[in-house]
Amino acid sequence: MYKTCPKCGYERQAQDKAPSEECPSCGLVFSKWIKSLLVDHELEEALEEEAAEQTWQKGIKTFFFHPQPDMARGDFLMYVVVFFGFLIWGMDFILMDFRTNAIGQSWLHNVDLIFHEAGHFFFIPFGRYGSILGGSLFQVIVPLFLMLAFLIRNKDSFAAAICLWWAGQSIMDIAPYIADARALRLPLLGGGTGADSLGRHDWENLLRPIGMLEYDIRIATVVDYFGAAVVLLALAWAASMLFIYYRDSND
Repeated sequence: MYKTCPKCGYERQAQDKAPSEECPSCGLVFSKWIKSLLVDHELEEALEEEAAEQTWQKGIKTFFFHPQPDMARGDFLMYVVVFFGFLIWGMDFILMDFRTNAIGQSWLHNVDLIFHEAGHFFFIPFGRYGSILGGSLFQVIVPLFLMLAFLIRNKDSFAAAICLWWAGQSIMDIAPYIADARALRLPLLGGGTGADSLGRHDWENLLRPIGMLEYDIRIATVVDYFGAAVVLLALAWAASMLFIYYRDSND
């Protein structure tokens, strides 16, 4: 019961009937008024949560699909040419059989190899196993780092998508190496094969200690499919950005 009505400000007098759930002056029912306040408060909270979620979703969308303002027609056409080049190149990688090491015969494999070898050095603080695994990890981390750099610093989502494409290709590049863990036929850096110098093959050293050596082909297949999926995702992302650039240029 309220001594002063929250609606009309009427103060209860001694002669008023007490206790009462209703204001003698304006007839406000206190229980209904309280309930309405709770409903309004819950509605306000729901609207605030919805607005926050929409802001978060918009922020994520803008982060990954940032349009280039006032893109010149020449730049757009260049992006289209680059896209189709990576589309054809990506499909070529996807159609390759990793068991033939066709992926490793691409010149891009030599680029991946530079970061692969650097990864062994950078991951030394994580121990011998971490250093061995670091080679394969680092050749994927580098293009992902460049992707984030293009998103955060340059705000160029198309270039970021191409970096993601490279990350997918780099993942596929690891598959032949994994599949060779038992066969040890692939040539290694420095000459010879894994069979010529036991203990030099990264994935034999990674899979044998954990009892997974016999699953090398299966693991390589999963890695190859995952890399192909990343390449397709990157191409879809790049195509989306081209559509956004084209739409904005015609608005």
